[in-house]
Amino acid sequence: MKQGLFLCLDGVDGAGKSTQCRLLADWLRQQGLTVTTCRDPGDTPLGERIRSLLLDGEWPMSEITECFLYMASRSVLVEQVIRPALQRGEIVLSDRFLLSTVVYQGHAGGIPPETIWQLGSLATRHTFPEWTFVLDLPVEATQRRKHGQTLDRMESKGALFFEQVRQGFLAEARQHPDRMILIDAHASVEQVQSQLRREVERVLDQRSRS
Repeated sequence: MKQGLFLCLDGVDGAGKSTQCRLLADWLRQQGLTVTTCRDPGDTPLGERIRSLLLDGEWPMSEITECFLYMASRSVLVEQVIRPALQRGEIVLSDRFLLSTVVYQGHAGGIPPETIWQLGSLATRHTFPEWTFVLDLPVEATQRRKHGQTLDRMESKGALFFEQVRQGFLAEARQHPDRMILIDAHASVEQVQSQLRREVERVLDQRSRS
């Protein structure tokens, strides 16, 4: 690719993002494309330390504190992983990005979403995914998928919180149809992957024509 392409998979916990990211990256590589995958927060030495602080539950923290920690990890991820890969002309496929903070700490946590978008623009030096694929799944289904698993601090916040999270993702996707696409994650892994591949093929085709 002459220009890098930044794509993101996002959505409520339990919707299958990590599995779908892995499958999509494998498929893109089979097409002869160079792909860099990453997860947010994490995937840098500092980012992994911040991730452990956010998820292990040892220290209680407010939504504002969470927001700034996520931004710090994301800033390093952009600087050290995402922007260099884009400059090399690669496809970057991220498991979560700024939209998650807008939804979790904004729509569900009480911080004005527009404030988080503005902070995110500063933290990432205006680096945003060209397209974000939002995997949508009813909260009851995500809770069933996680039954019996050890939950991290964010995953332990309860069904009401995650219903607010889901509605936040839906609201942002409706507000930004030019860069967010809803994907029905209630289907099988293979069916969800087929939806994603169709959408990514469309994006790549548009790129080749421009």
